[in-house]
Order: sequence, then C-alpha cells, then structure tokens
Amino acid sequence: MTPMFNQYRQFKAQYPDCLLFFRLGDFYELFMEDAEIAARELDLVLTGRDAGAVGRVPMCGVPYHSAENYIAKLIEKGYKVAICEQVEDPKQAKGLVRREVVRVVTPGTLVEPRLLEEKRNHYLAAVCQGKTGFGLAYADLSTGEFAACELQGAAGLRQLLEELGRLEPREVLLEPGLETAPGITEPLKLQGAAFQAYDAKAFRHPEAYRRLCQHFGTHSLRGYGLEDLELATRAAGAVLQYLEETQKTSLGHITGIQVYFPGEYMTLDPATRRNLEITRSIRDGSRKGTLLSVLDRTVTSMGGRMLRSWLERPLIRLQEIQARHEAVAELVENPLMRAELRSLLQDVYDLERLAGRIAYGNANARDLVALKHSLVALPSLKILLGDARSRRLQELRDQLDLLDDVRDLIEQAIDDDPPYNLNEGGLIKSGYNAEVDRLRKAAREGKGWIAALEVREREKTGIKSLKIGYNKVFGYYIEVTRPNLHLVPDYYMRKQTLAGAERFITPELKEIEEQVLGAEEKVVALEYQLFTEVRQQVAREVARIQASARAVAELDALASFAEVASAYGYVRPEMNDGDEIWIKDGRHPVLERVLPEGSFVPNDCLLDTRENRLLLITGPNMGGKSTYMRQVALICLMAQAGSFVPAAEARLGVVDRIFTRVGASDDLATGQSTFMVEMTEVAAILHAATKRSLIVLDEIGRGTATFDGLSIAWAVAEYIADPERLGAKTLFATHYHELCELEGLIPGVKNYSVAVRERGEEVAFLYKIVRGGADRSYGIQVARLAGLPRAVIERAQEILTTLEQQEGQRRSRREAAMARARQPVQLTFFEARPHPVVEELLSLNVMALTPLEALNLLYRLQEKAREQR
Repeated sequence: MTPMFNQYRQFKAQYPDCLLFFRLGDFYELFMEDAEIAARELDLVLTGRDAGAVGRVPMCGVPYHSAENYIAKLIEKGYKVAICEQVEDPKQAKGLVRREVVRVVTPGTLVEPRLLEEKRNHYLAAVCQGKTGFGLAYADLSTGEFAACELQGAAGLRQLLEELGRLEPREVLLEPGLETAPGITEPLKLQGAAFQAYDAKAFRHPEAYRRLCQHFGTHSLRGYGLEDLELATRAAGAVLQYLEETQKTSLGHITGIQVYFPGEYMTLDPATRRNLEITRSIRDGSRKGTLLSVLDRTVTSMGGRMLRSWLERPLIRLQEIQARHEAVAELVENPLMRAELRSLLQDVYDLERLAGRIAYGNANARDLVALKHSLVALPSLKILLGDARSRRLQELRDQLDLLDDVRDLIEQAIDDDPPYNLNEGGLIKSGYNAEVDRLRKAAREGKGWIAALEVREREKTGIKSLKIGYNKVFGYYIEVTRPNLHLVPDYYMRKQTLAGAERFITPELKEIEEQVLGAEEKVVALEYQLFTEVRQQVAREVARIQASARAVAELDALASFAEVASAYGYVRPEMNDGDEIWIKDGRHPVLERVLPEGSFVPNDCLLDTRENRLLLITGPNMGGKSTYMRQVALICLMAQAGSFVPAAEARLGVVDRIFTRVGASDDLATGQSTFMVEMTEVAAILHAATKRSLIVLDEIGRGTATFDGLSIAWAVAEYIADPERLGAKTLFATHYHELCELEGLIPGVKNYSVAVRERGEEVAFLYKIVRGGADRSYGIQVARLAGLPRAVIERAQEILTTLEQQEGQRRSRREAAMARARQPVQLTFFEARPHPVVEELLSLNVMALTPLEALNLLYRLQEKAREQR
C-alpha cells in the first residue's frame, strides 16, 4: 500500500460514517466506496488509482475551489462529509505531506452563507429522556444562538413534538434508545430532519455539566438558569460536544445559553402551523401565500429571522405584547422616522452571521469590510431613536453598542476593496504597517527595474525583439528569437529551448528576481498574518456585536410590522387578560392580498367563555366558513406576535393556545385513514386545550357514517361548550344541521351561518357571517359552479328530492320520539297492560344519555314498537 493511501485509510477509519474529502493538490479526492457514492450522487466520472499492494481502487474528485457546491449536494442528500486538508506546504514537506481532518460537515452544522437561507435559522438539536420527561437543546452554528428547555409530565412528548415542529431542525441527536421510538422518529422523518443516535456519554449529566461550564468559563450553570434542570443540561451538553467534535475550531460566538419554558409562549401544534399556513404553504411547502409572506417586509436577514420566530412563538405576557404594540404604533404614527430607520437598516449586513464567521475563523477580508459598513450605520440609528417615546424603542436604542473601536480598527487595517481569497495579498491598507509598505514598494519598483533592464539589454545587444518574461517554473527569463541568436552575448546563460526561440538568464536578472519575488511572497505572507491578528481582535468583541445585532434585528421586525400596518390599513388591537375576542370587520390577512383591492368581505366576531363560548357555523361549501375561522385565529396570533391586525377594531383577550382541525387527508406514512387522523387530532385538542384556548374545528365527523359522524360532532361540541369540562372559545363549522339544536340545549352555543342569495336554481355566496343556522348546504349548486355535466346535476336534484322526502318522514318520527323521550312524566303509570316500549322509556335516565346512545336507543325502540303494532 502506498504511503499516501495508507494515510487516507487511517483518516477514513476515524470517520467511517462520513464521505472523506482528501486534499491532493488542487483537488479533493474520494476513494473506494466513498468514490462510488460520490460519483453516483454527484454525477462524477469514476476513475481509478494505483494503491500499491491492494491494486487499483475506485477514485473521483472535485476541484477544491468549487467543493462547497458539491458538499452542499451531498449534505442535502443526507450524507456527512469530513474535510481532510493539507496542513503544510507541499514544497516544504519532507516526504508525505501532513494532513488533518479540519471539519466535519453535517446537515445541522452548515455555516457557509451560500448554503443557508438568509431569513431562516439552521438548527442542530439534541433530545434526551428521563423519568420525568424530555430534555431538548438546539443551536444555530451560523449565528451562535443556543437554547434549552425541559418538557415534563404526561404532556412531555406532545410538547417535545410541538417544539421540534416549531424549530424544524435540520439534524437531531437522539440519546441512545430514542432512535427506535416511532413517536419521535416518525415526525422527524415527515419533517425531513436527519437524525441519529449519538454518544451516550455526551448525554450523561456530569460530563454535560462539566463541558458547559468549561465552555462558558464558569464554576456553575446557575447564572444561565440551568443549575437545577438536569434534562436540559444533558441535551445542551450533547449539542456542544457534537459541535466541538465536528467543527474542530473555536465556538467563541456561542457566548451563552437561553433557558426557556414552552408555557411562556403561545403554543401552536404542528397541525395548527400547517392549517394556518404561518410560514409554509400547504400547497407546495413554500413561503408564498403564507402569513409570513404578508408580514415580512424586513430589510435585513437577521430581522427576517426574528420576525419569523415571533410568528412561530407568539407572546402570552400582556405587558410584553403591549410593549411591541406601543413601538409599532409609534413607527406607524411617524412615517418619516420609519422611512429613515428602514433606509439606515438597508446598509446593515447580517451581523449575526458575520460575527459567527469571525469567531469561527473562516471570515475573509470582505466580511470584515461588511462588518465595518454595518457599524457605520449604528450612530445614525441611535441618533434617530433619540426622541423615541415608546419604552421598547428606548430600550433598543440603549442596547445599541456603537462598537467604535471595532469599526476604527477595521477602517485602519483592512483595504476598502480586498480580494475574496486571503492568499493573494491586497488585504492590508497602506499606512497600517511599515513593513508591508516597504515590501510593496520593493515589489513595485522591482518590476520597474525589470522593465528598465529589458530596455538596456536591447540597446546592448541590438536585438530589438528581445523581451523579458516570467513563468512559475523558471522565474524571470530573457527570450531571443532564433534569427537573433548570433547576437546573444557570452554572459547570457541558456535555460530553455523553444521551437522558435531560446530563453536565457543573467546574473543581474536573477538578482532583481530575488528582490521582486521575495518581496511579493513576503508581503502576501505578512498581510495574511496581520489580517488574522485583526480578525482575532474583532473576534474578542463578538458578544458586543451580537448584542447590537439583536437590537437591530428587533428594530427591523418592528418596522416591518409598522410598514405592513400602514400599507394595508391594520389597526392596533386592544389587548387585555380577559376572555373576550371581539373583532369588528375582520379580514383574512393573506386572502385579502390575493383578491382584487376592496373585494374581500369583512366579518365581525364575538367569542367569550360565557354566552358566546361556541359559535356553530353552518352554510354551503365555498361560502367562506373556513376563511372566517382561520382569519379569527390569525388575527389573534398576529396580535400576540406584536403586529397590528386587519380589522376596523379589535378587543382581544390573550389566548394561551390556538388549535385547528381543518381539512381531511389520509396519513399514508403511518397508515392512518382520514377519519383516524381527524379523531387523533380532535383527541389531542380535547386533552390539551384550556379555558384560555381558541379552538377552530371544521367539519368534525365527516370521515365516517352519517349517524356516527353526527354523534361524535354532537358529543365533541357538548364537551367543549361545557364549562365544567372545558369551556374554551370555539369556532365550530359543520354540515350537520341537526347540531343547530344545541343552541337551545347548551348555554353558550350560538348559531351562525353564511349568507346566501338565491335566484331560482342559482345561488350567490355573500361571504357574510350572520346570526342563525342554515337549513341547506347548497351542494348541488356548488357542483354546478364546479362544472359537473348538466345530466349529473339534474339527476342529483331528482335524488335529492326523493331523499329529502324520506328524511322528512324519518325526522318527523324522530322528533316525535324525542319529544316523548324528553317528557316521560306525561306517560300514564296506570295502564292495565303497560306497553313494553313505554316501560323501557320510563326506566331511562334521559339526562345521562349521550347523543350516540340516545340515537341508538330510539332506533331500537322504534323497531320494537313496529313489531308489536
């Protein structure tokens, strides 16, 4: 086996689960099975290389300067890549060039700007389990964000899945044993997250605690709130160890860890995030057509990420909500301040990720210049906010660290227009370092000396075509064409013969060459050294840069809310800790932007936990029921995220959770039918909702037989509306018109319907929600609008007429039976021969029957009565 291939095998043995990119000159080469995988996945030509005794092995490679794109494709396909670099100059190596694995690239550890979405975080997460629940930690390596929480008790797994659904991590480290738990792995598969069982030792509390203390330079974790949170500490320790193992460099931009509790924010389960299309469209998973697409007018990447996080995790503390609203209101009322603020922010680069790259050690000179340009805007921002009235804007102004020292250092040291690569020179500004200036002068003047020498040699020799050239092999040389060779003087020393010329050197030329080339090489090396020193000085101020970055990001997000509110006519909602949701002329924030200007029909809403607990909404398909319910939910979410809302007026009590059960689809991945998916989601809602929750239910029970569906829908409505059981504010859309009877039976239930205008067989949907239930669903009219053939429509009308007649007869009998069942005291107790049906009715406790039991019992009694008639 050749020495080089033996070296390769040693590194491959250390990283068996990675594709090893092995640096050979200007290429990264892959061998054996790695080469076969890479050739297949990247569409590369598979060749071979002699490996000594083992013979010829498969090989493929990619140029080092374009490797980033190839690595990104492999990561996207779920692979991990180990980068093995040459860590010494091959020219100076004695024997085999020394190499080291300098980084392992995984789905959760990308930091390259071109591989990251600008306005979205890129998380690595870790999950562990204990006797009392789960620990969860996550980090964004590109920004330095690091957070952890615990999810305790019977609801721990549900809360864990809700958090993973919010974070959408690209990679998840699981404590050994959890990788076989389908309750965790199946949702991760659906999200497209890479996951693996990770080192059990990393999840042990003593090791995790020690590692975190060592990283933060503390004796305890009490200052971070982790001291008594064992599960959160274990998960955080695993994340940190994985980052240290894979990155093999400083993680100085991870300057702290945020401990949070899910109950501190509005909870949105995965179904609700999907149904409300907050950040991802149901149709194609893109951002288009989402709430985020409407509200995000941020001008910085970090502002976009913060606004997204606000929508994914709305507030529930009234004071914090009102503080955001106050700031947004000031920016709405002061359009000049808002315009200037947004103009200044346009000059600010992504400070969070710039700071991350600087601390990480892979920032180039252009990154430092971008940081300098960003910092130049901070003094003007601070001055602009000098007269701010709102408390939050004042706080953000005070949090802005101008970082004058960092800006001045970069201004003095780094050239204003440096090259992208760090090994080309041109990094350091003239006047910063005397030795750099001297070497540059030597290199510059040396080239002038060579030009002068060329002129002198032409005059001496009389060879007019004589020229001095340069290549990397021979350095500088004098080239003479063949017809003039007889004029070459004796002190010319021949170096190379060409077809039409010969090349020579002279002692004077070599002397000048040493000065010129020596100066150029030295200045490039010195500039790189000085640049790294400057970068290290800036890296020591990363925590300050991050603090200013957070303030700038929040200013951007608040300005975005204000810009949208001003453009679209949103109003500031009146927030309180009460239980009422009152909206006047509310609009759907996304749909109104799609429809022609002014064509969206606004609607009112009144919900509380007293007389308006459950609004039962009936009416035709396409009439606007789902839009109405979603817009109420979105208005509540927007308000608690800090945004103004699309309405004429709004008075909103804070809700702790929003639940939605909308739409129907089979879950093929888990083998669940439409009805099973529906029932599972409804069960989760009934178990997790509180009196402060908002529930949106659309067409419960339609996935099964009519009577079963009606019974379940009735029972669910009863359960939710009962203040002793739940009593949550609920919007309940249904085609079961029988449920309209609930308004008279259960306090707090109110009937509403979608207004329709009929003209013969034609109907016009008015999209207005009005008081009272609907008695028709207009299904055939909707089918006509959808374009079904006329023959099908006419036949459907005939069948409907027959069915309605039969149903009318059945309904009359059911109502009569129900009336008798509700009034058992009117039956006589003194008949000589009591009817068995009457006897059974008298023995019933009607108030204890569920709707399903009552319907089944009535059916059986009816059959018995017919038999004895």
